[in-house]
Amino acid sequence: MSNIAKLSLPPTTLETSEGRTKEVLEAGKKSAGSIPNMYAGMANSPALLDNYLHGYQLFRTESGFTPAEQELVFLSIARVNECTYCVAAHSFIAGAVSKTPAQAVQAIRDDASIEDARLAALSKFTQTMVSSRGKPTPEELAAFLSLGYTEKNVLEIILAIAVKTISNYSNHVLHTPVDAMFKAQSWAPKA
Repeated sequence: MSNIAKLSLPPTTLETSEGRTKEVLEAGKKSAGSIPNMYAGMANSPALLDNYLHGYQLFRTESGFTPAEQELVFLSIARVNECTYCVAAHSFIAGAVSKTPAQAVQAIRDDASIEDARLAALSKFTQTMVSSRGKPTPEELAAFLSLGYTEKNVLEIILAIAVKTISNYSNHVLHTPVDAMFKAQSWAPKA
């Protein structure tokens, strides 16, 4: 991230925050069990962190995707956006919480093929939605739908893209350090 501008805003903590910032950080801690480095940076704009937490929770509870599919969507978005923090975090969550197939996780990290055809289609379509800025071709949509996904799933992927854009872009400009619990899953884009 050496050629990416870095904001000088310090990470926020519950001890140093007050008002709306403290309220949003407490909500983040309640949902994650702690305050990840990403939340500490994003809390410099309480509205940003609040929007992220709300959209993230809605995607998790209402998207209709399995936990493994949700993780694959988030990881695919982070991979396209080259967010080193989110690739590490979602790689960890994929194995520890969501039980996403390890081969699929590693394939996304390596920009390789996913063996499971349905998961491959989900990752490919998600990446297409990000890289095309939401303008898939009729053929790309048909390929996605042919594996049992629905048009509603397309809208759910858009929600995930919105949520991950908030975190990915924030992590870029804040140069968010990867939390210790995600370190083993550290990742960097190939030059």
